[in-house]
Amino acid sequence: MKNKLSRKSFIKNSAFTMLALPFGFDALFGKISGTDSTSLAAAYNAEPADKKITVNIFSKHMQWLNYHDMGHLAAELGFDGIDLTVRAGGHVLPERVTTDLPAAVSEIGKAGLKVNMITTDIQSGYKHTDSILKTATQLGIKNYRMGWYTYDSRLDTLSNIEHFKRSFDDLAVKNKDYDIHGDYENHTSFFGASIWDLWLAIKDLDSRYIGCQFDIRHATVDGAEAWPVNFNLLKNHIGSLTFKDFIWKKTNGKWMAENVPLGTGMVDFKRYFALIKKYDMRLPLSLHIEYALGGAENGAAKLTLPQNEVIKAIKTDLITLKDWLKEFELF
Repeated sequence: MKNKLSRKSFIKNSAFTMLALPFGFDALFGKISGTDSTSLAAAYNAEPADKKITVNIFSKHMQWLNYHDMGHLAAELGFDGIDLTVRAGGHVLPERVTTDLPAAVSEIGKAGLKVNMITTDIQSGYKHTDSILKTATQLGIKNYRMGWYTYDSRLDTLSNIEHFKRSFDDLAVKNKDYDIHGDYENHTSFFGASIWDLWLAIKDLDSRYIGCQFDIRHATVDGAEAWPVNFNLLKNHIGSLTFKDFIWKKTNGKWMAENVPLGTGMVDFKRYFALIKKYDMRLPLSLHIEYALGGAENGAAKLTLPQNEVIKAIKTDLITLKDWLKEFELF
């Protein structure tokens, strides 16, 4: 873990610069889009634990902060918790999980937040699986994201799926032992991007222990108008939801998906939230900031933009996400 900044130094170097932002210091510490965040927190804490939707920041985008300062900034911005990277190059290195994950949870807890989920490289046979899952369970963490699988070009599609199914089955057994849910993210260019292939691999497995982290950005890129059908197919196996947005952009004669701030792209979030409400999916949400943002989008330890610009972008996306949650009476 990086050397801890003093709170005075942290505020001076980051949050204090929020004075220059359009929504000002009050929005950072008290109000979110015209709503008192204290009231929101009270409503959240009054709701039964199994019925809460938690809004978490993916810690990849705060890799420039240590545990303590990340927790306090996330709390001041209005997040409920952290989706903490426990993987190579992450906030917690897998080989140090037994010492560093408890330390991270403790420091983040001092800001009043929880680590509600972790993002890992776990696959069947991964050497750090047991130490990560055991430590996470001891700390009360109930969800983890798995590592991605890629298709073997030497095998046909169905043979690949059978191979992945055996891997998921192995992990489902282990997850049951540790009482934790493993979520596989549908991600462009990896197995599961089509979603129906992921469904075939997990449909017969116990959804209490293995399933999907549904990514609406990637589902839209790969499924266009088909994603609502795919979402319905997976709904009982979904353990968490990821939020980010994109547009199609032609670069050097080739159409590419370019990440953009939440709500400014092509994802039909209104339709998505209507389905989340219909299916009563009260799950951990992970906000991703994947568009160009001084390296924060890629997990950089050092930013090439002023911290206040990065903080403003994260805050803006959080306001957008919470406004949708309020509109659909999900928070």
